[in-house]
Amino acid sequence: MTMPLTLNSVKSTLKSLCLGLISLVLIACGSGEGDDLELFMQNAGNTMSPKIKPLPEVKTYIAFQFNADGSLADPFHPRKVIHKSGVLQPNLKRPKETMEGYAIESVSFVGMISKNNLTYALLKTPDNGIQQVKIGNFVGQNFGLVTQITESELVLKEIVQDDISGDWVERVSKLALQNNR
Repeated sequence: MTMPLTLNSVKSTLKSLCLGLISLVLIACGSGEGDDLELFMQNAGNTMSPKIKPLPEVKTYIAFQFNADGSLADPFHPRKVIHKSGVLQPNLKRPKETMEGYAIESVSFVGMISKNNLTYALLKTPDNGIQQVKIGNFVGQNFGLVTQITESELVLKEIVQDDISGDWVERVSKLALQNNR
């Protein structure tokens, strides 16, 4: 008695047959003695030579002694203000004016007005306020005395302490007119 062929049994038989053929093909491909990859791996070390440059010569490090003579002040410690009895010194006893509370870098010269034969410079403060100053007023934190007011700039004579000697020295600073239109 033979069993009737069904669609499932035919599919199963075909799958088995395909798997068998694929297995035979794979076995046939892998059974060669002269496999190129294996030969290359065996001989790779024989034909290659390393191309490594020699290390550079190490130079001895010579440390530089910064401020060996001690003439410079240590930047990491606050410098003590030395009040020398030189000719030029700011008047530390006079009352401070309003504009001395602002750094000169934060103030801008925005205009000029004249009234009663006096010329006033209009200075804009960091809080967007406008202050009037005239010749003889002080501006900035370096005892800046207003010496000249023109249509294009405000000239200050500041008294600052020299970093090395500690003496008080004069320097001229200028605020140019800002055109904010």
